[in-house]
Amino acid sequence: MKNASVVFYASLVIVAGIVLMGIAMPESLESITRNTRGFITSSFGWYYLGIVSVFVFVCFYLLVSPVGRIKLGKQEDKPEFSRPTWLAMLFSAGVGIGLIFYGTAEPISHYAVSSPTGEIGTHQGIKDAMRFTFFHWGIHAWAVYGCVALSIAYFTFRKGERVLISRTLRPLIGKHTDGPIGNVIDVIAVISTVIGVATTLGFGAMQINGGLFYLFGIPINMTTQTVIVLIVTALFMISALTGLSKGIKILSNLNMGLSAFLFLIVFVFGSTLFTLNLFIDTIGAYMQNFINMSFRIAPFNVEARNWINDWTIFYWAWWIAWSPFVGIFIARISKGRTIREFVIYVLLVPSLIGFLWFTTFGGAAITAEMSGLLSISSLLPEESLFGVLESYPFSMALSILAILIIVTFFVTSADSGTFVIGMMTTNGSQNPSNQIKVIWGIFLSITALALLYSGGLQALQNTMIIAALPFSVIMGLMVISLLKSLHKEARELGIGQIITRKKKENK
Repeated sequence: MKNASVVFYASLVIVAGIVLMGIAMPESLESITRNTRGFITSSFGWYYLGIVSVFVFVCFYLLVSPVGRIKLGKQEDKPEFSRPTWLAMLFSAGVGIGLIFYGTAEPISHYAVSSPTGEIGTHQGIKDAMRFTFFHWGIHAWAVYGCVALSIAYFTFRKGERVLISRTLRPLIGKHTDGPIGNVIDVIAVISTVIGVATTLGFGAMQINGGLFYLFGIPINMTTQTVIVLIVTALFMISALTGLSKGIKILSNLNMGLSAFLFLIVFVFGSTLFTLNLFIDTIGAYMQNFINMSFRIAPFNVEARNWINDWTIFYWAWWIAWSPFVGIFIARISKGRTIREFVIYVLLVPSLIGFLWFTTFGGAAITAEMSGLLSISSLLPEESLFGVLESYPFSMALSILAILIIVTFFVTSADSGTFVIGMMTTNGSQNPSNQIKVIWGIFLSITALALLYSGGLQALQNTMIIAALPFSVIMGLMVISLLKSLHKEARELGIGQIITRKKKENK
């Protein structure tokens, strides 16, 4: 097969094994993933919290450090995409379906079902629900993406390496990046990516199914979800074959446009003043409790620890599992940006957009619940958005628009996923062949269906947490390698010395 590497065949065999087990022995796969997840969350919860906090610290360091002036590419390189398009593409790849799926489901769950602080159904409960939602979807998530993307972009465009995870470790392991050790690293990254993207596709299929059931009574079952996945697979394969500058670019801009329209409708016709007050209040609480939430592990409170395992640890694992895919994709579209510009736009801007989204939709769900007219908390997570939209003018049209947004996010995530996995399994080719992309597109869809068949939402979450653990170690090494190389280049360029000299001259 053209340009297919050893990593391609090894990864394909492992993914095929997972799929076959999910189809032939769904109960066994569910049991294995459940028990493994329980072991990881109880034994390595501290590790997930610690390492993600390190990634946050590294990003803030790069934001203020003199090395932030270094460009991701040669000095003459210019960005390929405009800032609005760049932001739309990285945002669509970075959160996608998850933002729609959890936009109402997470805040209402924290407020009315299971509170992070035990304050269910109170005004304090609303504040706690929102600040922990911000915590899960904000700076920590984008710091995970940012560290991987920066490493890939720097070593690819600045140092001339191939677009592979293993190549970012050359300052640490030298020539071993080109041998079996490098291949193992890349296989781990591919498996993590496949499971991460497949999990998100599973969420998308469930939510489309939930919307169709809520609106038209179409049953929520495996048959319906299979049909949804097959239809969307055909759509994203068409997009994937058109290339990065056409299909993904157009869909990303379409995503942002449709999402912005839905956001404005809910914001304007909802409790606008409540939303603005809640947003400002939550930003303050988020900043005030940032460090405390980052290291909250609750060693003496079993109930709180279970909540952290189910939510925070799951999210940190999700971001880590998604980071090879999102990181490589963001790196691919970020050539020509400086490190400082990259950190600002990848870490801070998407976080603020997400905060506005969650405040608007989460606030709408909580307002509906408090009014007593709608019980959003009694709906399935995939139905909660449609329950909220029911109270708005032209509710049917808005719900259909929401389904369309989910489909476009679905297509964009899968489209980007096939592109990135294709790059990772063809020795870092920046334009993988259509044949490779088609194969991975099919396997992403089959993997999503296998996980849904073996246990639905719980199986998706279990598998995500398991896949993230080995790659988190590789991520830690990537960060060390990046910092080592940046500081070496800074010394060679005399960047720190220039700034020191300017300060002396100003005095």
